[in-house]
Amino acid sequence: MRRRKFIALLGSAAAAWQVAARAQQQPATPVIGFMRNSSAVASAPILEALRKGLSESGYIEGQNVTIEYRWADGQDDRLPKLAADLVQHHCSVIIAAGNAAALAAKAATTATPIVFATGDDPIQLDLVASLNRPGGNVTGVFFYSGGTLIAKQLELVHELVPKGNLVGILVNPTSPISGSQIRDAQAVAPVLGQQLHILNVSSERDIDTAFVTMAQKRADALINLGNALFFGYRDRIVGLAAHYKLPAMYDVRDYVADGGLMSYGASLTDAYRQVGVYTGRILKGTKPSELPVIVPTKYEFVINVKTAKALGLDIPAKLLALTDEVIE
Repeated sequence: MRRRKFIALLGSAAAAWQVAARAQQQPATPVIGFMRNSSAVASAPILEALRKGLSESGYIEGQNVTIEYRWADGQDDRLPKLAADLVQHHCSVIIAAGNAAALAAKAATTATPIVFATGDDPIQLDLVASLNRPGGNVTGVFFYSGGTLIAKQLELVHELVPKGNLVGILVNPTSPISGSQIRDAQAVAPVLGQQLHILNVSSERDIDTAFVTMAQKRADALINLGNALFFGYRDRIVGLAAHYKLPAMYDVRDYVADGGLMSYGASLTDAYRQVGVYTGRILKGTKPSELPVIVPTKYEFVINVKTAKALGLDIPAKLLALTDEVIE
């Protein structure tokens, strides 16, 4: 009797050991950390693009990968704490959307892989050693927002509003490249007969003030320089531009899709799709140092003709011929 009990007990233990062994052999679902200085609602388009890139790499949120989201809601000073929280959650990869998030993530860890998306020069930000060989635990996508891009934006504004002498420039002074962005614009504007009025916007409350100032100065047009803070409040910015009947140029298509007049720049959604692809490659074992920083080579020019009509603007045929997309 005792022998039968011993054999039964031994069999139960062996079965339990086999179950535990199988559980250990099954890899745990990887966790991706995502942090941004805006809100979840404002980030919907880029999240959709990110998930598309992940799916291209074989990862589906809720099935074989989990994403932990952290939002700063426009308060950059919250980002270091959010980054530390993601590190404590033992995320396999941290996606840092925007330069402020990327800097916070890099300061929080030298071990966890980080994939960034930023319009600011990642070398100038000291995120990577070089574009081809980023080194360390950081890589990502750099959708350029300086020099020739700003020059082209000013040129397109001049084509649409040839008599527009005063152009407001919306810039975030907390951005490390704000100074170079302003210098680039100031170098081109006189050639086109334009005068610039720099409007510093570093928080939500500054947005209304900037538009009131442009109305008082009787600005003829506006250029919204690329910045994650502005993207987070794009509905407000687009709405105020319409309210003050101010022709505005933006850096990404999303503003125009939301009712803005026109944009010229790299595709933000494609940039985040590529972030998703890179994240998937890292989850499969590729080191960030082996992935060169992606720099988009194609820029898109988008015009919203409905908005142009509302502003009383006739779009020249020459300008329409240059567009990559016309939104009706």
